[in-house]
Amino acid sequence: MAKLLYSAAMSLDGFIAGPGGDMSWLTPYLGPDPALDGLTERIGALLVGWRTFSGDDPNRGTDKEGAFSGTWSGPEIVLTHRVPDRVEEGSEVTFSDDVREAIELAKAAAGEREYVNILGAETARNCLEVGALDEVLVSIVPVMLGDGTRLFDHTGGRLVRLERIRLTEGPIATTIWMRVLAR
Repeated sequence: MAKLLYSAAMSLDGFIAGPGGDMSWLTPYLGPDPALDGLTERIGALLVGWRTFSGDDPNRGTDKEGAFSGTWSGPEIVLTHRVPDRVEEGSEVTFSDDVREAIELAKAAAGEREYVNILGAETARNCLEVGALDEVLVSIVPVMLGDGTRLFDHTGGRLVRLERIRLTEGPIATTIWMRVLAR
């Protein structure tokens, strides 16, 4: 069964989106990254939150719009409190308002692939809170934003033990891949 991987690009000061969910800060830093080569082939499904699904895309209006700079094609499970009454026919998007159900739907949709990739800080935190998050992949980009959406935010704090699997210095970012030890 597929593992849950939370992946994100993050500013040096810990933000994955700027104020108001702005992702335009990331545009100058998008490009080939050897640490991420082949990752999309290992992903069977995406598990995303509503804000990520409906939010700002640094590649909006270009041929690289969409997850993984437009290279993603496959099932998406959207965790949301706003489940629509109707879904576009033929769509690979499924909506759920229950984190455990969304995880199971995403794992089933991933089939034999290694990962369900989580996009969105709140969705990742929800997966962590139910003990389901397996790995975290963060590309640290050489910029500081000062405000926005943090990679991980838990009111009152929370210690989450991680083990480094791999550290890669690429041409644009430093990428750290970690395993979640204590959920």
